[in-house]
Amino acid sequence: MSSSNASYTLRYFDAIGLAESSRILLTAAGVEWTEEHPEWPQEKPNQPHGRLPVLVEKSTDGSPDFVICESSNVERYIARTYGFLPADLKQAALQEQLRDLISDVISLFFTQIQCKGEEDKAEFQTKFDGLLETLINVQTKLLKDNGNTGRLFGDKLSYADIITYGLYINLLIGFVKFNADIADSVKSKLTPEIVKLISAVETDPLVEKHKSRGGSLVAAISA
Repeated sequence: MSSSNASYTLRYFDAIGLAESSRILLTAAGVEWTEEHPEWPQEKPNQPHGRLPVLVEKSTDGSPDFVICESSNVERYIARTYGFLPADLKQAALQEQLRDLISDVISLFFTQIQCKGEEDKAEFQTKFDGLLETLINVQTKLLKDNGNTGRLFGDKLSYADIITYGLYINLLIGFVKFNADIADSVKSKLTPEIVKLISAVETDPLVEKHKSRGGSLVAAISA
């Protein structure tokens, strides 16, 4: 279906987490959408992969609802449908590769906090710090090359901008419950260019209706 008349239900936990970028994308698209918080783990067998988030695109013509899952897949579907990813495959790939790097950063973060021994924790913390530094360097170069406008690509809000914001609101607010030191550690690494992007996303007219469970990321950085 994938039209401006579509409406959506996003299933996820009542937390920032891996659905935050999808929430922002749905809000920025200006579509009708609601959020459900399934009882967990009771509802786990009823989800496509037994995981969240899940996006349900509601039918307007009597055809079956369209249901997809996996956070980056949900994001990309919304982004392509509503023009936050370019139609040109090469230009889109430049943005999508950032999502894969962001996924690796998140994966390393959770691997580190699940380590039992202090030596293993230290090893994975070093890997996490190194990969985060790589991501920050990549993002900062892209921002500089794009004229330091607060946009990673072009002059409009893009998928890459939104997923970057989604990462940092998790690292600085959402993931603090898993690691109390993560916010100060990440904040010290942020460049002025990335802080400007975060502010540009948060104040974008398309996003201003979005109310994150974590509050303002700009305020968290300034605190």
